[in-house]
Amino acid sequence: MTTKDRTRNSENKLLCDITGGKPHRRVTNLFIGIFASVPVTLALPADALQVKVTPSNPELGDTLSVVINLDNPDNGSNPIVAIGEKTYPAFAIAPNKYRAFVPTTPVEPAGIRKLKISGDGQVQNLAVTVRNRKFPVQRITLPPGKSADGATEYELKRVAAFKALQTPQKYWNGLFGKPNAGRISTIYGVRRYYNGKFAKDYYHRGVDYAGAAGSPVVAPAAGRVALVGTVSQGFRVHGNVVGVDHGQGVVSIFMHLSRINVKEGDIVKTGQLIGAVGSTGASTGPHLHWGLYVNGQAVDPVPWRFNAVE
Repeated sequence: MTTKDRTRNSENKLLCDITGGKPHRRVTNLFIGIFASVPVTLALPADALQVKVTPSNPELGDTLSVVINLDNPDNGSNPIVAIGEKTYPAFAIAPNKYRAFVPTTPVEPAGIRKLKISGDGQVQNLAVTVRNRKFPVQRITLPPGKSADGATEYELKRVAAFKALQTPQKYWNGLFGKPNAGRISTIYGVRRYYNGKFAKDYYHRGVDYAGAAGSPVVAPAAGRVALVGTVSQGFRVHGNVVGVDHGQGVVSIFMHLSRINVKEGDIVKTGQLIGAVGSTGASTGPHLHWGLYVNGQAVDPVPWRFNAVE
C-alpha cells in the first residue's frame, strides 16, 4: 500500500467514526469546508456598533431618534452622539440597546447633520439630511403688562432648569395623547411679531389648544411633575404652569393655566388631570400652550402623537 493509499484510508476511517457509516462525498466536503473556514471567521472583526436613525426623511422641527446596538458593552458607559461640539446622551432602552434624541428647530438651517456616534471603543459617522419646512408668520398685540419680555429672573431660572432635565428613567410608553380637547389654534414653529416688532430667534415653541376656560388639561404621557409655578410666585409670562418630566431628556410644559391639580414630585399617568385651561401670564385669551422639549430644545409635539417613540 502506498503512502497516498494509507492517507486516503485514514481519512475514510475518521469520517466513518463521525457519521457511523461509510463516508459520503457531501459529508467529506462539509468536513473539509468547516476546517477551511475557521481561520477566515476568526479573522473577521465583530461589528460591535450598529446605528439606526429615524425618521428616515426628517424635516425641521422633527426629533431624530438614534438607536445604537452594542454587541459587547463592557466599559459600563453609555454611547454618546455628537454633532460638532454638541453632545446628546444615549440612554438604555433594552439589553445592549441605547437611544439618543437629537432635536431640530425652525431657527436652524436645513441640510446635512453630521452625526458622530461613539461607543464600546468604536466610532461611526453618519450624515442625515434634514429637509426645510416653511412656518407661518403671526402678529400679536399684547396689552401693557402682558409683554413676552416681562419674565422674572426666578421664572426664567426655574423654567430653564426644568427644560434641561435628562432623567435616565423612561416614564412614557407609546403614543402621546392630546392634553386638551380643544381645536389647535396655533401650530408649532410660527414666527411672530409682538406689538409690531419681530421677535428675533423666536418661534412658537409648542402647540396652542383653544379650549374653553376651565376645561381639563391632562398629561399626554406618563411622567413625574418636576415644575409647578404660579403668577403669585413671579411666573409673569408662563402664568400658572406645570412641567412634566417624561424621562430621557423629554419634558412637557403646560402654560397659562387657571387651575393646577398636581404638585411637584407627583407621578402622573397618561390622561391624568393636571390642571385647567386659563389665560394667565402672557396670554390674550383662554388657551393651553403645550411645549415639548427634547434635550433643551422645543420640538414639534405632533409627530409624537402619531409615531410612537419607544
